[in-house]
Amino acid sequence: MSVLKTEMDNGITVLSQDYAHLETVALGVWTKAGARDEREDENGIAHMLEHMAFKGTGKRNARQIVEEIEAAGGDLNAATSMESTTYNARVLKDDWTTALDVLGDIICDPLFEKGELHRERDVVLQEIAAANDTPDEVVYDLGHEIAFPDQAVGRAILGTHERVASFTTDHLHDFRQNYYGGSQMVIAAVGRIDHDRFADQVAENFSTIKPGTVIERPQAKFEGGMLVSEKPLDQTHILMSFPTIGYRHDDIYAMQVLSIILGGGMSSKLFQQVREQRGLCYSVYAHVSAFQDSGLFSVYAGTAPEKVDELVSVTCDSILSMTDDVSQAEIDRAKNQIKAGLVMSLESAAGRVDQLARQYMAFGETPEISHIIKKIEAVTLADLNRLATQVFNSGQLSFAAVGSLAKLPSFEKVTARFR
Repeated sequence: MSVLKTEMDNGITVLSQDYAHLETVALGVWTKAGARDEREDENGIAHMLEHMAFKGTGKRNARQIVEEIEAAGGDLNAATSMESTTYNARVLKDDWTTALDVLGDIICDPLFEKGELHRERDVVLQEIAAANDTPDEVVYDLGHEIAFPDQAVGRAILGTHERVASFTTDHLHDFRQNYYGGSQMVIAAVGRIDHDRFADQVAENFSTIKPGTVIERPQAKFEGGMLVSEKPLDQTHILMSFPTIGYRHDDIYAMQVLSIILGGGMSSKLFQQVREQRGLCYSVYAHVSAFQDSGLFSVYAGTAPEKVDELVSVTCDSILSMTDDVSQAEIDRAKNQIKAGLVMSLESAAGRVDQLARQYMAFGETPEISHIIKKIEAVTLADLNRLATQVFNSGQLSFAAVGSLAKLPSFEKVTARFR
């Protein structure tokens, strides 16, 4: 069940992993075209293009695209992230050629008709409106914006109402031309699949894709600061973010262990201190957002407006305890959580193919899970102490809040805790 690879003449990398006992195939197209690749005037266009790919091709209209997959009992989906866009399908083992044909059609021959763009633009504007009505999403957008001001990596993936409303079909064609080249693309399948036949079918269905060029992204530059939004909410939502490493850094697994210990589950320091012992909030957690060259270690919580000062104080205490108050039992528990989550995610063909493609796009290889587990197991207490000191004692952070702000501590008061 090894991973097989073929490089197409047009630069596309084809990956597959055959599981003869499965009755399904999960497959998809991953391209290095995300929100981070947009100019300021294009903010939201990667996501808009993902929507428009399903709205008609030279041989299928929007309804035929989805009906062809669903008639076979499969499903078709897509997603845009900061650094990539994914188009994927899950089907029964005998229907993967149909799914690949549909994927090839929407990637290679989207029409971007003006009427469809007008309708789908309204759909995306409603999606933006829904996000703006969700305070925990708003606080994350504010946190990223103040962490990386005036940079693509700091802008919202969905874009703004003004930008999205201005997009034309020419904008979509230009972005696709620049970022949907074969050298930026991975096409992968996991399930009952024959690699040679799969590669041949990819060559046929994606023959019109040109190699293109890999466009270098500018280095992300963390600045930090405070950004807030006053809203009449029953809770005040806060987000503290610290600059950290990207996913290519050797310490990335240690950083993940650090985030699990601090706020990755019901046994974490934050959950126990903030929720269980003080009852300050319902939801509190920590996580790492890792990009290719940088990242953010973020802590989120929401509480009643009159308790936000206490919440921030206790949260700061918990964060700072990571520099000198981590036990071996906490480390072992966090490692097991990460390993279990990784293994469980790979028990489905869809989870495995996504991991396969993303690992290759990030590292240019598809490491065995045993290799990743060894790296997780190799994390030591010394590693965590060193990283925690680097991240939390620098005085660098971004602080975002949404809701009632009357009791919110000042940025100066919060940053003083971390110097």
